[in-house]
Amino acid sequence: MVAKKVIVVHVKDDVEKEEFMKELQRLRLPAFIYVHGKLNSLKITVQGTKDEIREALKKIREIHHRVRRRLYTNKQGLYRYNLDDIFREAGVSVSTPILLKTLELEGETVEFNGENLKTSLSWEEIISLVKNLGEMLSDISLQTTKQIREVVLPVAITFSIDPEEVLNLLVELGLAEYKEDKFKYELVKNKEQALNRLLEHLRGDVDED
Repeated sequence: MVAKKVIVVHVKDDVEKEEFMKELQRLRLPAFIYVHGKLNSLKITVQGTKDEIREALKKIREIHHRVRRRLYTNKQGLYRYNLDDIFREAGVSVSTPILLKTLELEGETVEFNGENLKTSLSWEEIISLVKNLGEMLSDISLQTTKQIREVVLPVAITFSIDPEEVLNLLVELGLAEYKEDKFKYELVKNKEQALNRLLEHLRGDVDED
């Protein structure tokens, strides 16, 4: 038996409305959904069986909750993100250690529980950051190992240096070498040691200027 349920979702502004609608369009639901937009709200009509409607309403509320968490800060002034949402919106994916280390080096607050990220960086800013990381990653992915990328990319972004230059600097400092047989750059030191030495060198250069 087909039933119908109407709910109203309140939004603060057009940005929230747009983000919510994008998420709603990605939903794959057996129920039929019709949306009528108003100034500060969306009237959503859901049709289907009672079970289909119940599932649809649950997912609609979940996505609205996610949208609000990433658009508005909590009491600590942090935005709350699901990593999958970030990578999907950016259209690229980078490793979690690369993203977290970049945020840390940029001076942003970072809290990560293995799935959800809390940070002081806004939604538009973190999407832009991930896109930049993705572009840099594609430039050096074939000639680097996973470990060295986790050093190179955060530093390249933070200091606005071409990743190729960071690779060359790592070699000059004796922290990495180019393996001719593998056609790849590899770290000589462990990741933490290499990163700390590289940062000391770069920050020393900055101080000297």
